[in-house]
Amino acid sequence: MAAHKYSRQRESIIKYLSASKEHPTADMVYDSIREEYPNISLGTVYRNLALLHEEGRILKIEAPGQPDRFDYNVDPHYHFVCRKCGRVIDLPIDSLGNIDEIAGARFDGEIQGHYCLFYGLCPDCMYRS
Repeated sequence: MAAHKYSRQRESIIKYLSASKEHPTADMVYDSIREEYPNISLGTVYRNLALLHEEGRILKIEAPGQPDRFDYNVDPHYHFVCRKCGRVIDLPIDSLGNIDEIAGARFDGEIQGHYCLFYGLCPDCMYRS
């Protein structure tokens, strides 16, 4: 993979993501980064998020019917998406690493990893009237 030249805007995106626990959308990242770089375009934010994801420096969380979310934590972990408010939450469970072997035992191809997303109602939505 070719090395990309340094970008202050990209570093600002990384800094924002590393401090966020909200799993922000590209629009949320854009709104935050514009405070420091008022002339940045939404396209630049999207391109940098795609590049960082491609390089394995961030995770892209894809949930049906929702905009993509981004996570600085690339360690194996799972996410929960609230069907009511759209919030994305890290789930505090151990990695299900053996699921790759289970899937591979009945598959003639090569399992190289997995992506698992849980969904339902978050605690706030569940107890809200």
